[in-house]
Amino acid sequence: MTNSLPDAATSLHHHGMFFNKSSFMDGAVGVSECGIPPGGTFDYVVPINESGQWGTYWAHAHAGGQYVDGLRAPLLLHPPKEVYSYDEEFTVILGDWYHSEHSVLLQQFISRANPGGAEPVPDSALIYFAQNGSYLGPIAGTDPSPVTSAAGFNENSTLPFQPGKTYRLRIINTSAFSMFYFWIDGHDMSIIEVDGTDTEEHPISLISLAVAQRYSVLVTARNDTSSNWAIHANFDTDMFDTVPDTLQPNITSSITYSSSASITDSGPVDAYFTVNDTELVPVQQIAAPESTKTIQLVAAFDTMDDGTNHAMFNQITYNSPLVPAILSELTLGSNATVAEAYGPLSFVVDHMDVVDIVIQNSDAGVHPFHLHGHKPMIVGTATDYTSDDPALNPPIASNQSNPVRRDTVLVPSGGSVTLRVVADNPGVWFLHCHIEWHLEVGLAIQLIEAPLQAQQYPVPPALIDNCKALGKPVSGNAAGFASTTDLSGLPLGPFPQNNGWHPKGILAMFGCVLTAVIGMLTVVWYSVMGGQISEEETDQEVREAIDRKAKKGRFFGLVGKPAS
Repeated sequence: MTNSLPDAATSLHHHGMFFNKSSFMDGAVGVSECGIPPGGTFDYVVPINESGQWGTYWAHAHAGGQYVDGLRAPLLLHPPKEVYSYDEEFTVILGDWYHSEHSVLLQQFISRANPGGAEPVPDSALIYFAQNGSYLGPIAGTDPSPVTSAAGFNENSTLPFQPGKTYRLRIINTSAFSMFYFWIDGHDMSIIEVDGTDTEEHPISLISLAVAQRYSVLVTARNDTSSNWAIHANFDTDMFDTVPDTLQPNITSSITYSSSASITDSGPVDAYFTVNDTELVPVQQIAAPESTKTIQLVAAFDTMDDGTNHAMFNQITYNSPLVPAILSELTLGSNATVAEAYGPLSFVVDHMDVVDIVIQNSDAGVHPFHLHGHKPMIVGTATDYTSDDPALNPPIASNQSNPVRRDTVLVPSGGSVTLRVVADNPGVWFLHCHIEWHLEVGLAIQLIEAPLQAQQYPVPPALIDNCKALGKPVSGNAAGFASTTDLSGLPLGPFPQNNGWHPKGILAMFGCVLTAVIGMLTVVWYSVMGGQISEEETDQEVREAIDRKAKKGRFFGLVGKPAS
């Protein structure tokens, strides 16, 4: 990848790829690399054969919010033999579109003028179709021949269906912020894949897709061509603090059987719902091993001591280290096992630990969390993690024979999700909210996995060269020192506001009270001592003030002489 941006580093993250023995290829700036400098190049090697992965993925920038501005694309991996048979496949790419650049919106978002942390609302919703590596354009075929789509993007593209055929739709939400609800009028859908995990067929009428989530569905075409049918992709507007009058939250395209037929649009559904991950059953059965370690994370947002709104895990806001964590892991020697060396919100796990990551969401909004380098098992969910009611906060079941596995999981407001991860992939892996605005304000941690084993896999020289070209240190702890405790110069904060009395507040209150007391004593003194100002004294003071201003050429209390 060559960076042709004139003034910014960039990177590329292949979302959902494991990168066994090569965490430094993961593309997360500040974690697995420094970024590619302007004019620089880096070769990303994706070890597909070693990881044994296939399914629906995507690639996007992981630097400075650049994927918000459009640096994103589908990534499809086909297995030697498909689990399900179908006639054709299409990729459905959903996304939100901001008409202003990310850098402008971010400055407005992280501002004392936005203490409540209202996220930027997108200006438009997008839906693209692709097939065989090309975006689809308008219908090219005409009746009575089967309709087809021409290659080349067009905003009026449609999906050409032929009666009786079965189609696989790979649906990807590439948004920065928005969640979508997707359904097709007049057709049944069955989920067969989630985030690269093949599943048993799961019939469903509507699919919810949080940011970065992917689903494959099978759809069987109808046996008549008398009507075309609407495809719906609607924003979840409950995520937006405001819904601008100019926003069209409900977008439609169509399945086309005949270029001369009209479109049947059944309109809105009665109610939205989210997909219940725990109902999905992977085709490849893997039992959940018993947990040996737990990391508990409480997600929250608040107005901080600098007046801006930031995110926190366990009351701490994540900041990128000065040295990418992968370079700290590889250069600290035996000290690489000390979590403090990587800065706040860094968690070290030993090789082959079985780790439960419990994410509790105390925020009012939903959050899609993504773990790099792994496809966690979802072994527990709760709709109210504070409740003693097992219906709302059920205990984690033992001996789960085949829990669903996915790399991006939605955690509801007030709820929790427990992810089980086997630490079999040495390196450093990012866990973060995939709403880009929330990542920018610190809703992330670093998982330092099997650091001593990771030291067997040195980084490519080009990665070091890129760091040096950007003026970044390439060894030592998070701050660039050969120490586990000296983190001088490491970015920290902002911090939650402390309740109670602060020194400045005490001083201000003392000043206010003192002024009030002096004022009251003055009133009492005049009333007791009979000291009153007569009209003659007042007139005399006014005349003296006018005389002083007149001598300075400033009549009528003006700053300068009036115009003549």
